[in-house]
Amino acid sequence: MVGKIGDAMKIAVLPGDGIGPEIISQAVKVLGFFGLKESLAYSSIGGAGYDEFKDPLPDVTLKLALEADAVLLGAVGGWQYDELPREMRPERGLLRIRQALNLFANLRPALMFPELVAASSLKPEIVSDLDIMIIRELTGDIYFGEPRGISKNEKGELEGFNTMRYSESEIKRISHVAFKTASKRSKKLCSVDKANVLESTELWRKVISEVASEYPDVELSHMYVDNAAMQLVSEPKQFDVIVTGNIFGDILSDEASMLTGSIGMLPSASLDQNNKGMYEPSHGSAPDIAGKDIANPLATILSLSMMFKYTFNDNDKAERIENAVRNVLSKGFRTKDIFSENMLLIGCEEMGDKIIEELENV
Repeated sequence: MVGKIGDAMKIAVLPGDGIGPEIISQAVKVLGFFGLKESLAYSSIGGAGYDEFKDPLPDVTLKLALEADAVLLGAVGGWQYDELPREMRPERGLLRIRQALNLFANLRPALMFPELVAASSLKPEIVSDLDIMIIRELTGDIYFGEPRGISKNEKGELEGFNTMRYSESEIKRISHVAFKTASKRSKKLCSVDKANVLESTELWRKVISEVASEYPDVELSHMYVDNAAMQLVSEPKQFDVIVTGNIFGDILSDEASMLTGSIGMLPSASLDQNNKGMYEPSHGSAPDIAGKDIANPLATILSLSMMFKYTFNDNDKAERIENAVRNVLSKGFRTKDIFSENMLLIGCEEMGDKIIEELENV
């Protein structure tokens, strides 16, 4: 644990691109409510980093993130950066900061708030009371494996290639996070792989099965990723904790987000071995709605709850934020992505204000 908030603590705030600055400003209101404005230090990342420093992860940003106790991130990306060299694109800044901070464990809860059951594309009986934690290994796999690139093959045609690679120690490390998480919940852990055709995930299954002997109270099951994708939409409540590799976790966690009605509701935490973390919404930068005051800031605000819980070991503040979100939803306030008939449509800014009102009353 990083521990309780102290006088010298620092939170690095990286608003990023698109709707990032809008949603971050609402989260900052919450931090301000808890008296933490003086603990915030800002810098740029992604497209904003490139615009200012010609680098999606500027040195000044990396230095700030390394020195901080926690990092709050908005979102990165935008169509205007699509033609940049690959290493200069916003997403590379995100991958690099995860690797530099050794944020190997990504926790993405898919929690259905009762008030949002109607917003899900699935039947209420399938998603009511849904509560899944997806644990994604974040610094290995095909996103980081070498060799990679685009070159001409022996036939003289262009060929793109990437390497899916996992070491035993990487798998053990994320396995322990998953088992410890499952032991605090319903003691059920499902490991997702493609061990029937991919050697890297054959090793994944072997190693996680060995680690299971250290956690006899946790029931471990295995599932191929294609089946897991189907099961998530047909019978999602069979899952409690899911652990998987980087690319499978990327896909499955986005799929799971839609079970809850909107990806705009899903927070995430990316942690190192000491629970120092980077906290961000699971959604992207949504440049098409940037600046229109219609983005949903609740995933970012709920990410603060995870920050207090995992990095600062402050469950009281975490619960207060979660209760404030529940109360706002119970009163019918909705941003456009979760709006339904007979609800009260409000914008990003007003949603942040409503959360503050509830925090003052809880």
